[in-house]
Amino acid sequence: MNPLLKSVRAIYGRGNKSGLMLKRVLKGCVLLTAVVTSVATAQQQVLSSEQTAQAARQVLTERGIEAVQLYSDDELVKLIRSNTHFSQVRDADDCQLYQDIRAQAEIERRPVYQLLYGDMLAYAVCYDRDVELGLTYMKHAAAQGMPEAIEQMGRYYHQGRFVQQDNNRALRYLREASALGNLRAQKRFADMLLAGVGSPLDYEAAYHYLHNAVTAQSNEHQEIAKRLQKLAERMPPRIVERAKSPLDA
Repeated sequence: MNPLLKSVRAIYGRGNKSGLMLKRVLKGCVLLTAVVTSVATAQQQVLSSEQTAQAARQVLTERGIEAVQLYSDDELVKLIRSNTHFSQVRDADDCQLYQDIRAQAEIERRPVYQLLYGDMLAYAVCYDRDVELGLTYMKHAAAQGMPEAIEQMGRYYHQGRFVQQDNNRALRYLREASALGNLRAQKRFADMLLAGVGSPLDYEAAYHYLHNAVTAQSNEHQEIAKRLQKLAERMPPRIVERAKSPLDA
C-alpha cells in the first residue's frame, strides 16, 4: 500500500467520508507525479543525447580536429540528388555527425534527414545495417512530401530493392514525385508506361510532366525528347497539344 494512503487510513479511518475524498486526491497526486517523472526522464534522455554530441565535438576540438557543422536542408538535397551523400557523411566527414543525423530524423523529424538516416541504415553507412528501420524513415520522408524520397520509394518498388516488386505502388509514388517536378521520377514514370506497365490514360500526364521539365544538361534534353516522341505516337494530336500546357495552367 502507498505510504500516503496508509497514513490517511490511520488518521481518518475506513468509514470516514472526508478521509475517502482525501485518499482520492492523493491517488491523483501519485498519478500526476508518475506522469511528471516519465516526462522528465524522456527530456533527460534527449538532453543526454545532445550533451553526448556536444561532448564529442569538444573532444575533437581539443585534439585539433575541426568539428563538422550540421548540413543545411539545401546542402543535403544537393548531395542526395547527386548521390554523393554517403561519400560526404562517411568519407569526407568520417561519420562525425551520425548522432546529430539520428536526432534530426527521430526528434526533429526533418524529412531530408529522415531520408538520409534511412539510407544510412539500409546501406550500413556509419550505423549497423537495419533495412526495415531504414525503409520506415524513407517512408516517413516520403509521407512529408519530399520529392526525392517519394521518387526513391517508387524506384525501389519498381526494382524490387529492399521490398517486393510492385509496379502499382511504383507508379503511384513515381506519379506523385513527377507532379512535384522530380526529373528522375518523370523519366522512370514515362519509361514504365512505354514498356506497357500501367494505364494508357496516364500517357498525357507523363507527357505533360516531361514537356515542362527543366534541366541544364543537353543530354537530358535529348533523352526527354525521345520519350516525348514515343508518348506522342500513342496519343491523338489533340491530347498531345493539351499535354503541352504549362504546369500551372
